[in-house]
Amino acid sequence: MAENVSTPFIDPTLFDLIVSGTGLPESILAAGASSAGKSVLHLDSNPFYGSHFSSLPLHTFTSFLESQRNIPSLQTEYSPPSSPNGDFISIPLKPIPLYSNIDISISTDLKTLEPSRSFSLDLSGPRVLFCADPTVDLMLKSGASHHLEFKSVDGGFIYLDGRLLAVPISREGIFKDRSLGLTEKSQLMRFFKLVREHFGLEENGGEEEKRILEEDLESPLVVFLQKQRLPQKIKSIILYAIAMADYDQDSPEVCKKVLKTKDGIASLALYHSSVGRFPNALGAFIYPFYGQGELSQAFCRCAAVKGALYVLRMPVTSLLIDKENGHYKGVRLASGQDLFSHHLIIDPSFIVPPSVLSTTSDLQNENSEGSNVRVVRNSSSPLPKIARGVCITSHSIQPDLFNLLVVFPPRSLFTEQVTSVRALQLGSNVAVCPPGLFVLYFSTLCDDAVQGKESLQAAMNALFMLPVSNNMESSTSEINEGAEIESKPTLLWSATYVQELTEHWSDTISSCPMPDGNLDYRDLLESTIKLFHKMYPQEELFPESTTPDNTEDDGALLD
Repeated sequence: MAENVSTPFIDPTLFDLIVSGTGLPESILAAGASSAGKSVLHLDSNPFYGSHFSSLPLHTFTSFLESQRNIPSLQTEYSPPSSPNGDFISIPLKPIPLYSNIDISISTDLKTLEPSRSFSLDLSGPRVLFCADPTVDLMLKSGASHHLEFKSVDGGFIYLDGRLLAVPISREGIFKDRSLGLTEKSQLMRFFKLVREHFGLEENGGEEEKRILEEDLESPLVVFLQKQRLPQKIKSIILYAIAMADYDQDSPEVCKKVLKTKDGIASLALYHSSVGRFPNALGAFIYPFYGQGELSQAFCRCAAVKGALYVLRMPVTSLLIDKENGHYKGVRLASGQDLFSHHLIIDPSFIVPPSVLSTTSDLQNENSEGSNVRVVRNSSSPLPKIARGVCITSHSIQPDLFNLLVVFPPRSLFTEQVTSVRALQLGSNVAVCPPGLFVLYFSTLCDDAVQGKESLQAAMNALFMLPVSNNMESSTSEINEGAEIESKPTLLWSATYVQELTEHWSDTISSCPMPDGNLDYRDLLESTIKLFHKMYPQEELFPESTTPDNTEDDGALLD
């Protein structure tokens, strides 16, 4: 799995599966296919693993973002398909811009941030794993856990009324929480008990099992919480700091995704099942040493052990399409070599232009039937975007805590804020930065860059001492004046950017999704598993028989 500097000739030239891009979904698919006995070629145009899920040194991270400025828009003219021989045509793949509105700011002597390689910055943060997350179970099942170590996230906080309040994670934590009154503590305990009893997680002393009614399960969670007569503070904690709702659930006119009760309580159950799963994990979340890019590399190692072939710095430039029936046949590499496979997973950074597809009627018909090529969503109904921020600071936002999560519910920062903002702070104890410094990741869903960056800036204003030039003179300056956080850390370096989301359809050619706006990997894992079973309906993803008993692995996951 060493990085390749030259452009080697790849032998054999026929594979069951070719995967372009080493992001987490692609790496899981490559490992799963290899474990099922398929021949796999795994390529990446980058000199590093992880693709859009990578963790990079500071200089490399900056260079990657800067390189995105030069990717042409979709209006670029495409070259017509070529016909290298009588059997197939070559359709060029064109990159599409998935990162925009990139701003990088330095407010310290660069020597403070040296050496650059002491940093390992996530491209798609903030992101953590629940201790009881299905992704953790998959790592144990596949053997990827043997290549990883994790650290517990020390605590979670919610930003309400200009203050950071601890999110209670256990009975003991609830009763020790000084921000909650006695009545609020009882209400919260009673609600958590109801959820646990619904899922059979609570001993009820022989009483009749309590289950939430079906009509309540299908109703919005915010309505069910009102039915339980929970106060606004408790509702905010449940909705945004535990169930992780993205949009303002109290405002139907702006809420683009209503969280149903059945989904919300499933997140609550996962949250509470995560607390205490590992004896040396304080809370519900864990984070991998050296960054989330290690997850992709762990699955790549599993695939390599099973025989997958890896080549970095090797872009796919064209698709090879059968001239007679329009079916996918193979790919052409930047080296000029043609390779063939039964299935292809293509990096979401590329698109096959519809204008090229229409050059052959067979291929056009194949595409209209659903698809062996990726299609960009119609611009009349756009997907949301994700505004992301990465910050390096002088010290922790909470004394004596290294790794912590902060949630800013909708409307908590300023009146027009309609989506949650999440922030994850990480310290040197997870090997992502030098001692004495901290890395913070921010993200929020948005309709456009202005909206997203305004929310990011407001969250940064709430947590950091910012250079005057970076303070916005808009509604963000009106945030909770006088409600300052003591000993705010100084912002030393920051990068903000907007990432596109992508939709994908799968058949012979498939595209994995870009990193989503969620804090955890559950949705990404679900779509990845569906794609695996679409390609290989008769195969199990990582059969139990291929790995040893994972009982002992549970304790080895954490440092």
